[in-house]
Amino acid sequence: MELVKFSKKLWCVRNQLVLLLAPLVLLPLLFVLPAKEGKCLYVVLLMALFWCTEALPLAVTAMLPICLFPTMGILPSKKVCPQYFLETNFLFLSGLLMASAIEEWGLHRRIALRVLKIVGVKPAWLIMGMMITSSFLSMWLSNTATTAMMLPIANAILESLFGDLKTLKDNCKVKEVPESQCQVKLHILPSEKHILTEEERADGMEKVDERSLEEIRGDAEYQLKVWKGFLICIPYAASIGGTATLTGTAPNLIFIGQLKSYFPQCDLINFGSWIVFAFPLMVIFLFVAWIWIAILYGGLTSRLCVSKQKSHAAAEAKARAIIDEDYKKLGPINFAEGSISFFFIIFAVLLFTRDPKFVTGWSIFFNKGYVSDAVTGVFIVSILFFFPSQRPSLRWWFNPRASTTPYVPLLSWKRAQECVPWNIVLLLGGGFAMAKGCEESGLAVLIGKHLQPLAHVPPAVASILITAFIACFTEFASNTATIIIFLPVIAELAMRVNVNPLYFMIPATIGCSYAFMLPVSTPPNSIAFASGHLMVKDMVKTGFMMNILGILCASLAINTWGLHLFALHTYPDWARTLNTTATTMTVTTLPAFNLTG
Repeated sequence: MELVKFSKKLWCVRNQLVLLLAPLVLLPLLFVLPAKEGKCLYVVLLMALFWCTEALPLAVTAMLPICLFPTMGILPSKKVCPQYFLETNFLFLSGLLMASAIEEWGLHRRIALRVLKIVGVKPAWLIMGMMITSSFLSMWLSNTATTAMMLPIANAILESLFGDLKTLKDNCKVKEVPESQCQVKLHILPSEKHILTEEERADGMEKVDERSLEEIRGDAEYQLKVWKGFLICIPYAASIGGTATLTGTAPNLIFIGQLKSYFPQCDLINFGSWIVFAFPLMVIFLFVAWIWIAILYGGLTSRLCVSKQKSHAAAEAKARAIIDEDYKKLGPINFAEGSISFFFIIFAVLLFTRDPKFVTGWSIFFNKGYVSDAVTGVFIVSILFFFPSQRPSLRWWFNPRASTTPYVPLLSWKRAQECVPWNIVLLLGGGFAMAKGCEESGLAVLIGKHLQPLAHVPPAVASILITAFIACFTEFASNTATIIIFLPVIAELAMRVNVNPLYFMIPATIGCSYAFMLPVSTPPNSIAFASGHLMVKDMVKTGFMMNILGILCASLAINTWGLHLFALHTYPDWARTLNTTATTMTVTTLPAFNLTG
């Protein structure tokens, strides 16, 4: 008993113990490695421990390089501090501000309900509609905000289809009774709701269900499975959708930031080229994931997907009515929503067409290297702060009775301050500072030397193994912290084995968002689990196969259109080390494409 109490006390002070013991445990690194490399590795591992255990808030840990790098002689503060506000951070901020304006005027809800009206109310198609909507919104909004918005919509539709969840769970527990007692009131099976006519109400008639309780229990269990499928598909789709744009999720931004830090001459990755690569991957994975979830949770059986059963017609009609009613409540598109839609489309089109690589972009009209994605994003969102949310009218100037209250812009600075997650901005900066320290101290080169044995592994296999490792690691740690820690190592590994660094770095970045197995893996998973309707085993069972499917889809993408889009079959000049004088050389053989070494 005393041991149990002592263990509980240790658990209560676990964060303090990590903060106290981790620096002491890592001290030998300062003496067994070369001075600068050892100091940098000490800081990197210390931050990795703090990030994985969350002994300190993630943003606070991200600021440690500001004090540790200069005091330990790794990097001067004038080189560390600028890493916290690179152009990548401004691209991230512009995306967040655009998302804030969309949420402010409810455009995201209109998009969601419109998609659900189109796909219909059959469970399998509704799951598809939920996944399409969640993935599209999470391309521009945060994954967390998308999940938080879509779950209430899903619950309302589910209640109209299957009734109250508590009653549904009770029906799953009913026992079979003698046949003479098997007539039950219709309300026992919420999915068989029946709206009484006026005559029935007058006569006091009560509809009964002639089925056995065994059949009722079977239907209730099936409907509960479909309910879980609805809830679990939303966070998964949000995580998948976030990979399609550079601003969709933090790991993508960390990737582009570290790529520019390590390889300043590499200009292959920008908003346009990334979406050309990642959007088809998102579509493929989303379709495969929909099939898996719909089959696993019963949505693709003929019972509620293909056949038209009269017994479900009333419930489906009510679900359709709820969607229609919610959409009608929004009213016609007002001036603010129309304006936000216009600027959102301009925002996406300008970012995509600046320099998409497969065609000439509009950036050629400016000095080469001067206009980046950050410039484009900040320019568009700046307009939102003064563009009016109500239609301007000349009559206002000549009407003495007109209101003289100040006009409301599409986005206010107060709203922007409330919606910008400054902790993520600092986290991005911490990742860039860590990468800069690894580069300047020579730690990346030292790690690369110890990874030399991996040169004998075929690059295609190595890419799959790296993606799988990252996807597994991020199940237990923040995906942002994971990519910050491992991306420098992956870049150095690629250079050591003479493989185009993008061939390893892109799948690793994508895989960092494929955390589906545990509630703690991502905030969207946590939100869905917090509803109380999912169990850990549900997420593990579904997420394990989702991880495998995601890794295979990422491998397919990088070895097909990604190979040609980014010229991954050659080792680029921008990746050569300073002491390399040779010209372009071919990478180690990629077996699937029969490339020569």
